[in-house]
Amino acid sequence: MRSAALAIEGLAKNFGLTVFDKLTFAVQPGEALSIVGPSGCGKSTLLHILAGLTAADQGQISLKPPTAGVALMLQHYGLFPWKTASQNLELPLQLRGLNASSRLEKVWAMLDELDLIECAKYYPNQLSGGQQQRLALGRALIAEPDLLLLDEPFSSIDAISRENLQNLLMSLWRKYGVSYILTTHSIEEAVFLGGRILVMGRSSSGFVGDFNNPVFGRAGARLEDEYFNLIKKVRLSLDAAISRGKGEI
Repeated sequence: MRSAALAIEGLAKNFGLTVFDKLTFAVQPGEALSIVGPSGCGKSTLLHILAGLTAADQGQISLKPPTAGVALMLQHYGLFPWKTASQNLELPLQLRGLNASSRLEKVWAMLDELDLIECAKYYPNQLSGGQQQRLALGRALIAEPDLLLLDEPFSSIDAISRENLQNLLMSLWRKYGVSYILTTHSIEEAVFLGGRILVMGRSSSGFVGDFNNPVFGRAGARLEDEYFNLIKKVRLSLDAAISRGKGEI
């Protein structure tokens, strides 16, 4: 799988009120970037713009290579309820024009990777929340995107399932090397899943913190002092941004 480089310069979006203004950042090939911030700061809007679902009002987006594929995983799964697990996985491959035998091979390999082989013929409403999340992640990855956008992907499940899915994402990142941008409300999740963490303030204040993660990708990182120290730094940055933004929407 290839990975993409992304450069954002002066990005702005307004829905009658400013969501964000003059956002500038970059993602290197294979980089894992997490963005943490309060509700209403524009995290989802940013990913929707990068996915081409919403138009920016100002700014430039540069993706290299220009033909790079982008996949978006929505916070509410985005699975098709009338399709089985295997059919949901197969859809991106059909859209790419792969033949039936190639699609079948990739679908079963991904089901195995996700530990969902026994659920191949189940519909989404027959799966647990964690299984639906795994399926949504697999569907985003199966077409081998160069850039993966994850919009609060693990926000609606219990803590144990959430950690298991975080571990799965790390495992898949190591295997595929895809660049990704993940948004979250959880500071702990942002630190565990981000090789670099951007802190987004309320309303139009944009990014108010930028941290490199020295423990990213390490086995047992959640038990290391550096992990907890970085959580504290990110929390202080976010708390300061929220305090400055009181009174804004």
